[in-house]
Amino acid sequence: MEQLFEGMELDKSLVEALKKESITTPTDIQKKAIPEELENRDVILHSSTGTGKTLAYLLPLFMKLSVDKKEMQALILVPTHELAIQVERQIELLSQNSEIKATSTPIIGDVNIMRQIDKLKLKPHIIVGTAGRILELIQKKKISAHTIKTIIIDEADRLLDDYNLDTIKAIIKTTLKERQIILCSATISKKTIERAMPLMKEPVVIESKSDAGVPEAIQHLYFVSEQRDKIDVLRKLVRMLNPKKAIAFFANSQDVFISEEKLRYHKLKAGGIHGSHIKSDRKKTMDDFKNGRLQLLIASDIAARGLDIEDVTHIFNVNIPERSMDYLHRVGRTGRNGKSGVAISIVTEKEIELIKKFEKELKIKITPKSMYNGNIVEYKKQRSKRTADGSKSGAKVFRKPKK
Repeated sequence: MEQLFEGMELDKSLVEALKKESITTPTDIQKKAIPEELENRDVILHSSTGTGKTLAYLLPLFMKLSVDKKEMQALILVPTHELAIQVERQIELLSQNSEIKATSTPIIGDVNIMRQIDKLKLKPHIIVGTAGRILELIQKKKISAHTIKTIIIDEADRLLDDYNLDTIKAIIKTTLKERQIILCSATISKKTIERAMPLMKEPVVIESKSDAGVPEAIQHLYFVSEQRDKIDVLRKLVRMLNPKKAIAFFANSQDVFISEEKLRYHKLKAGGIHGSHIKSDRKKTMDDFKNGRLQLLIASDIAARGLDIEDVTHIFNVNIPERSMDYLHRVGRTGRNGKSGVAISIVTEKEIELIKKFEKELKIKITPKSMYNGNIVEYKKQRSKRTADGSKSGAKVFRKPKK
């Protein structure tokens, strides 16, 4: 018998609030995590992108809030502005649609700190934000760390990396020992878990294996290219496929900037997000992409953390991740909610080994293809060397399409 939220010891008004969002059945990670969190245990959640991790920690949090008290009770730490805003919106929906009137505010870097201090004077129950700015405001005694009872670390693999670990430790150290700590991420390495253990009290590790696979609605392809030709291959593929909404992943901010300039030169509706963007530019790019004014969003993994955009039809891997879970994290942004999607990797000869690795570890088929006379065609080994678009220098040529 299918389990519903009604059977999970949640407040009835929360269940009704979920129904207003057309959510009636808990996902696998929600079924496993919510009971443990309601028992106030420390928890590590590991489940793939799009499987409901945000509600898996917000619903138990709402149950524990003392909304009659005007005090700060929970910190939700996230790596990016976009994820902070998305979590904040979900908190607002639950609060508006239920009888649990929780208050919250986003606290992120690169924003006027005095305005944030003014908002904190209202003593919101939940603070959602980036670790650096939150620690700064704790040190300024604008966030009352001694009243914090729950700390949620979203995208834990990112926030417990070499760059952020000391800041997270410093935040946790300012709070009382009775707090609950919840970690969650689509990808959690052994190293992340090792770093998390000393910060937590006998944490329960919850994995949702049934959700961890790649959605069947995604078609996986790859094209062979010289490294220097990858942007040109991307341009030709976008012209051919004419995706409604696509994301192209590059290695870093510099690659994002260079590719954006080149693609715009060729009159493609492309926009990039990278670390050097000021907040207003970044917001405009995201709004343009969501509203269809941009066809192609160019991003690095770090810049794209936490993005949850509807109706993404294509994912392009222009630089190839080394870990299969990072591949999964990227391609999981398409093929959602029963819709189909296409994931395309543009690889060098050496990178074909990574494609084979992804196939084996993720149990998927990534089909080689090529371009010929403006069409995507079958891939076939032959003696002469050619790249994906038919120019000489790869190691494969491809069969002319049958008429």
